[in-house]
Formats: sequence, C-alpha cells, structure tokens
Amino acid sequence: MTQARTIQATQSMQGRSVLVTGATGGIGLETARELVRRGADVTILGRDPQKTARVAGEIGAAGTLIADLAETEQVRQVAAEFRDRVGSLDVLVNNAGAFYTGRQESREGVELTWALNHLAPFLLTRELLPLLRAGQAPRVVTVSSGAHAMGRIHFDDPEFRRGYSGWVAYGQSKLANILFTRELARREGWLQTSTLHPGFVSTGFGGDNPMFSWFSRLGLTPEQGVQTSIHLAADQVLVSGRYFTESRETQPAPQALDDGAAQRLWTLSEGYVDGSGHQPPEAQAMGQQPSN
Repeated sequence: MTQARTIQATQSMQGRSVLVTGATGGIGLETARELVRRGADVTILGRDPQKTARVAGEIGAAGTLIADLAETEQVRQVAAEFRDRVGSLDVLVNNAGAFYTGRQESREGVELTWALNHLAPFLLTRELLPLLRAGQAPRVVTVSSGAHAMGRIHFDDPEFRRGYSGWVAYGQSKLANILFTRELARREGWLQTSTLHPGFVSTGFGGDNPMFSWFSRLGLTPEQGVQTSIHLAADQVLVSGRYFTESRETQPAPQALDDGAAQRLWTLSEGYVDGSGHQPPEAQAMGQQPSN
C-alpha cells in the first residue's frame, strides 16, 4: 500500500514551471489557463501547431510544444526539446487522452488507446523525472476517469488484437493511469504524484461517438471539470499515489489498489517504450505471436 505523504504548496504558482499536455481544448485548456492566471510559466503541448500557437497567445502561455504523443519517438523528442529549451519543471499535468470507437494503431503499430492514454504519460513522466527531481515541490498530475472501475489490465493482450471494444480499451487505459501513479509514488518517494476523475465534462473528447454526444448535454462545463486538476497541481495538503474526485481523496475500484498489478504494468510498459517489442511478456516467453 502506498504511504501517505503530505506536502505544503502555496496556491500562488508564481515563477513555477508547468507543462500541460492536451492543452488546446477542454479541461487541458482550462487547466493551463488557470495556472497561467496563478502566475505559473506554463508550456502547453498540442498536436496542431497553429491551434496550439493560437491558444498559447490567448491564455498567455510561456511556450508551446508540438507532438503526437501516441508515438513513443515523438514523446522522447518533445521531452528532449522541453529539457533543452525550458530546463526546469515543477509540475507535469498528463491531461491528453482520447476514446476510439474502432480499433486504430499509431504509425509505430501500437493500438491508439493504449499508446496515447497510458504509454504516453508513462514515458513522458519518466523522461522528465530529472527535471522534476530538481523542481520546487515537484508533482505529477495524471487525468484518469471513473471508467477505470470497468477496466482490467489485459496483460496477455493489452492492445486487443484478439477483439476490440472501445469502452473496454478505454477502461483499461484509465485503470492503467491509476496503477502507474501508485507505482510511481512507490518508486519515487520524493515526488508528489496523484490521479483524478474530472467528472463527465462537456467537451469534444468523444468526437462523433453518439453516447458521448448525448451525455455531453448533462455534463460539467470545462471550467467546472478542471477544479480537481487545479487542486492537485497547485493547492495545499496532498498525499502521493492517491486518486481524487471533486478535489477530495476517493477510494478507487479494488483493481486499482492492486500494487502487484501496478508493478507488473510498469514492467510491461517498459517493454513497450524501451524497444523490446510490442508483445506482452507472456507471449514473448512462450514464443507466440498475438493473433490479428
């Protein structure tokens, strides 16, 4: 079980270096906007250069980065660019994420939900740990979802090569966010790291998915949904490795408290990002190829 760790942080973010991913719309945009308002030097990361530049100008961001986080090589490149250009980091907000109705793969051949929602924050955080280690009250905030409760980690087939459901893949990725956060807290005791459910927020997140479109009429505004992200990024008295809703620590689903699964997931994720191939360890050990 992750040990509680309380830190103090002032609500003012004056002079602190912050990186927010997925910051050109929805709660990512509102997170970046509020942290700028509090005085932080915010770098926003997006995929579209023109849109990212426009948003940065609108909110007064300190800088922009462009990358497709679904590709590990671009994650590495953008982390190196941030280290070279900015050189310091106090708060990383892993906000970028997506839902895909049908199975798709990145240009590197990895299923997109797994690549963007889990592997991207895993690798980006790992690449930026040296800067965070030197930061002021450093912290990592990762946006998960209540959908983690319907998820489990399919260690034998995390990319769903043998059958795909958008909701099952999404639930797995959001569970992975929480397990990653717990294991990160265990490994890096100096680091404040938390994850959260923002609530159901009315944004363009679900694309053309009809269920998202219907529920969006009932959802929170981005300004309302961003409150927990801001609380974890800037406010006082936090505990590391925990899950939050409505700015309060909340017990996640039982499978999100499985520290053995968290360690196993970390090893699986390292296999992906360190170039040992896309097969799960079980399939590699048996010398089997996943079926298409």
